[in-house]
Amino acid sequence: MIDSNSGEFGVSPQPVTREGPDVQAFVSRHRALFVLAVVLLAQLLLLSVQITRNNDVRLIRVWAVAVCDPFERSLRGISDISTHTWRTYGGLLHAEQENQGLHEQLVSAENQIRELSEQASESQRLRALLEFKNQIPYQTVAAEVIASSPGENSNAIFIGKGTDAGLTPDLPVITPDGVVGKTIAVFSSSSQVLLITDPSSGVGVLLDQTRIQGILKGDSQSKCLIRYIMNEESISSGENILTSGLDQIYPKGLRVGTITRTSAGNIYKSIEVKPAVDLSRLETVLVILKPNSTPQQALNAGPHS
Repeated sequence: MIDSNSGEFGVSPQPVTREGPDVQAFVSRHRALFVLAVVLLAQLLLLSVQITRNNDVRLIRVWAVAVCDPFERSLRGISDISTHTWRTYGGLLHAEQENQGLHEQLVSAENQIRELSEQASESQRLRALLEFKNQIPYQTVAAEVIASSPGENSNAIFIGKGTDAGLTPDLPVITPDGVVGKTIAVFSSSSQVLLITDPSSGVGVLLDQTRIQGILKGDSQSKCLIRYIMNEESISSGENILTSGLDQIYPKGLRVGTITRTSAGNIYKSIEVKPAVDLSRLETVLVILKPNSTPQQALNAGPHS
């Protein structure tokens, strides 16, 4: 048997290789063709330089424009888009800044309007207070409400006038709407006022239509009650309540409030009264001085009382 792998026949096996075409051999074989192509391209370029078209434009330039025009258009389009985008962003930024400025101006204008409205309301309130002061036959001192007594159901306030303005205890405190209360503690530049809604307060009152008299007491809930009116008396809701003057503190005829509800009790009626003054919104009040006294006289008499 003959071993095919032995070198018995003197022929050694050669490895089989698969190489690509020889580029150098290909170029050598077609050299004349490449030379011809280069010469033709050179001639074409020379002719394009020499030949002109309409308006004396050389052909080489026309070709160059034709080749470069798509790229130039693309670049121009990108540039236009970028420019438009930047301008849009700048416009939005400017609009936002302008909007912020307008918002600040609007807030400032609203604050000014609010201040002017407050000033107008205060001026109107003071004008009404002055007119009321000139109409009533009592000597009064105007005072600002500066604080209220601490507590959830506070029934006392502090005003910014005291002995320096001739005030003394037990002076009536009113507004153009009606009775507020009376002074109970007077200091040099302030006074404490007990409101008519306080249970310890008492006001002699008179029913406007029936002329029935009673005592107004507070109930600590922004309302008042009239005591000591017999069940036999005919009283209806909506009747106005005035001061009777019998308590020797409040002058007769000042408005106190309006009857809101009545009911019979064991002996006396239970009569609820809504105060004529909104005691939760007091800002400026009038303090009625004692008859035949001036602020300076009251001031001089203060230390001796």
